[in-house]
Amino acid sequence: MSGVPDPLSDHGNLASALDLAAREAKAYLAAIDEALVRPRGGVGVAATDLPDEGVGSLAALSELVRAAVEDSTRSAGPRFFHFVMGGGTPAALAADWLTSALDQNAYNWVSSPFAARLEQISVAWLKDLFGLPATWSGVITTGATMANFAGLAAARRWWGLEQGVDVEAEGLSGLPSMKILTSGYVHVSALKAVAMLGLGRQRVRTLSRDGAGRIDLDALASELEERNSEPVVIIANAGDVNTGDFDPIAEMVALARKHRAWVHVDGAFGLFAAVSPTTRHLVAGLELADSVGVDGHKWLNVPYDSGYAFVREPKFLAGAFGVSASYLGTEALARPVFGNLGPEMSRRARSLALWATLRAYGRAGYRAMVERHLALAQRVADQVDAAPDLERLADVSLNVVCFRYRPSGIPEDQLDDLNRTLGELVLEDGRVYFGTTVFAGKVAFRPAIVNWRTREEDTDLIVATVRELGARAVAQIGASRAMGATPASAKSEPVEPSESAEVAKPQR
Repeated sequence: MSGVPDPLSDHGNLASALDLAAREAKAYLAAIDEALVRPRGGVGVAATDLPDEGVGSLAALSELVRAAVEDSTRSAGPRFFHFVMGGGTPAALAADWLTSALDQNAYNWVSSPFAARLEQISVAWLKDLFGLPATWSGVITTGATMANFAGLAAARRWWGLEQGVDVEAEGLSGLPSMKILTSGYVHVSALKAVAMLGLGRQRVRTLSRDGAGRIDLDALASELEERNSEPVVIIANAGDVNTGDFDPIAEMVALARKHRAWVHVDGAFGLFAAVSPTTRHLVAGLELADSVGVDGHKWLNVPYDSGYAFVREPKFLAGAFGVSASYLGTEALARPVFGNLGPEMSRRARSLALWATLRAYGRAGYRAMVERHLALAQRVADQVDAAPDLERLADVSLNVVCFRYRPSGIPEDQLDDLNRTLGELVLEDGRVYFGTTVFAGKVAFRPAIVNWRTREEDTDLIVATVRELGARAVAQIGASRAMGATPASAKSEPVEPSESAEVAKPQR
């Protein structure tokens, strides 16, 4: 078989390659509703060394498809409840395919008027959807981490200017450390953003009034009063990853306004509480904050990767990321340079998928989906409460159900090991997919319902699977003890704790 020496020689196979990809993608998605979430194959990609001669697009794609069918986690399917991950709506997925074909650089108007205009429209639609003022600045990022990064970069610029320093031009040298206050609900993506900004994640102070991580408002008020003469940044958390619980945004903003404080809201998935009248109270005060971050590949169900940052004062976002060079030219004021509002200059045109899904389903469609998921979460909570061997550990205020397996006859000091082992069994089983966390000192499960495909029959597998596999795990432990062996559960790796909070945080 002769090799393919240059992509140009593969030119004639372009249409066939796209047809192959489309055909296989259709087959994959047609089976995803009922497929095991985690296939039981090995990593099937055969080639491990860079070949001297290529095999051409059709052969390479065929090899890739075989491996994908065997090994891909069905994270876009209706039974993936791990990490608060949605899938891709039909409109978003198709638009994302088109995005790859068009291959636009969404840096500025000159590079792609089409992508820039769609981003302008889509960002405005999102502000409307979440109840944010139209005057706020906004930009599409890659996800919650970079949305938090952008919002906190704007906060850092504000903080520097409050002390008479342009930190983007002059750096942080000579300035005191930034005081950052938050609750125990703070997520590792916000801490990672803090670290990338050079602010030091260990400088983040969590003010928790209990083991769950709820904010201590009295402690926050005392900290602000003590530092009344210096600027402070507060991170409010809209949607705790373990329980879906919320920091009281309005109360935190009210305290901030009495002092020199910036409030950034990490609303990766919880911001969607604003979409339904039944949960809108959870984000009361959102419009009074200074910056907000949210994910698109969670409840918006846009394919990876897509996130959004919003900032009250546009000058702080533009000041944090603006650059210029002669070859870049200048743009009219009506033509935003989105590459100067976020960390990337070379930017995928993520606005296409965002625009398409909002245009396809509108406010009412997303409200219906969110409310369906809220009802499904309550359904799971009811099933947990009705099961004698399960224990719910937190109220279900949104779409996350936090519970653990607690059968009779197992001492309290052995429940963590049992639930860790059970978590591994659930992932290996593959019918549904969610792992363990640590909440209020207890190893627990926290399935999150965000996928547009998810139905009652999908969520009903959560409790049924945990109880079935739990009974099997208990039987194995009993058999091991009878034989005098150490049960496998005792050898499980411990959950690594969060760096700054009492509650260990899984990825969202």
